[in-house]
Amino acid sequence: MKYELMFPDQIRKAIEENWPVVMALGVLEYHAHHLAVGTDTIPIVRAFERLERENGKIVIMPPFYYGAASYAVAPPEGNGSVNIPAETLHLFARDLFRNLLRIGFRNMHLFVWHQSENFVNGMPTDLAFKLAAREAIFEYLDKTRGEGWWGNEEMKNYYAEHEKGADPFSWIKFHPLCVQMRQYPGDHAGRLETSLMMAVCPQGVDMKRFKDEHWYSRGALKANKLYGHKFFEVILQNVRSCLGREKQLHEKQCHEF
Repeated sequence: MKYELMFPDQIRKAIEENWPVVMALGVLEYHAHHLAVGTDTIPIVRAFERLERENGKIVIMPPFYYGAASYAVAPPEGNGSVNIPAETLHLFARDLFRNLLRIGFRNMHLFVWHQSENFVNGMPTDLAFKLAAREAIFEYLDKTRGEGWWGNEEMKNYYAEHEKGADPFSWIKFHPLCVQMRQYPGDHAGRLETSLMMAVCPQGVDMKRFKDEHWYSRGALKANKLYGHKFFEVILQNVRSCLGREKQLHEKQCHEF
């Protein structure tokens, strides 16, 4: 369910049943002449919409488009990239997580596509949000459990819970949109991203606008919708796995059969 359309009783039910709360963490960035500037965010949104159709027990937060796009690809003038510095993102994210924790959510997942080939080491957008998440959780625990909460006797199973992913620091998790990139090599406005947009957002692609002036986008001439659909299925599999939905989907399909 889209969060902005939920009523309080639905929010309380989502909290009680620990529904996944998902958010697209993206940017607005120049993707050559033939792709829309939301290319790094729209596929995440489309994946969430698909999962909602499969199982409505999911809270979809409004997508965040205003990450640190950087101007590494092209200057913003006339090209459209919006680059918000990491220090600004950090302040916003910390307040966002403070609110979501107070509301009662404990199963939050943020997905990243922009620069996610460097996800292990982190890039400005996801690093800013990750730091903010940790700070917000520490702050919340100090306020609700009191200082010294970790040293209390009731925390004696902390390491076991951490191993199971049930500790407080698992309340907010971050994921790359896709991790299986060997079969589908990443690019910027090339074959992969253009194909993906053809599949999930055709209005965001216009090959008539293509210009052969950037090395990174020339692969777009080999883009096709079928390739995009196949890659999108890989993305969906990854998102389901991150949310623990693969088993649920399998059980649902078996029941329907």
